[in-house]
Amino acid sequence: MKEGRTFLWGIAVTVMITFLLPLPAASWSAAPKPIASPQPSLREKAPDFVLKDLKGQRFRLSDHRGKRPVLIIFSTTWCTFCKAEIPHFKAIHDTYAKRGLEIVNIDIQESKEKVSRFTAQNQLPYRVLLDEDGTVSGIYDILGVPSMVLIDKNGMIHCRQCQNVETSLDTLLRP
Repeated sequence: MKEGRTFLWGIAVTVMITFLLPLPAASWSAAPKPIASPQPSLREKAPDFVLKDLKGQRFRLSDHRGKRPVLIIFSTTWCTFCKAEIPHFKAIHDTYAKRGLEIVNIDIQESKEKVSRFTAQNQLPYRVLLDEDGTVSGIYDILGVPSMVLIDKNGMIHCRQCQNVETSLDTLLRP
């Protein structure tokens, strides 16, 4: 029995030496570094894109430049957090659409049929666009959903994941 423990202890020490010695000493106690999410400067131009909505109509972001700000909501139908945020997104629509805000929901890599059912079930009042191959979410560096990107009327990114999007909207939609 003692020989078995000694053998196992020897294996454990060997494994630790094999895997820990090649690491730099600083990595043994270093705290994990947070993943840096891409944060553009306030003056970064929003990448243009064209997507179709659920009715087959084309939406081109640059068509809104010089006219109105656009709030883009990136989401999916399977995302629990996206579903939980729907009342908040609807409230934003109810408050700010009449003041000139264009709100679009970009659904990432799901079928038109599935997204149509979801949109109808949840009675989404804003336009829903299909990013079927994930290209637009890729150019906007979307790492998780739901994600919001607020674009001012000049086509510049005002904020990503704004802490309080309503404050930003009040600033952008000031008369």
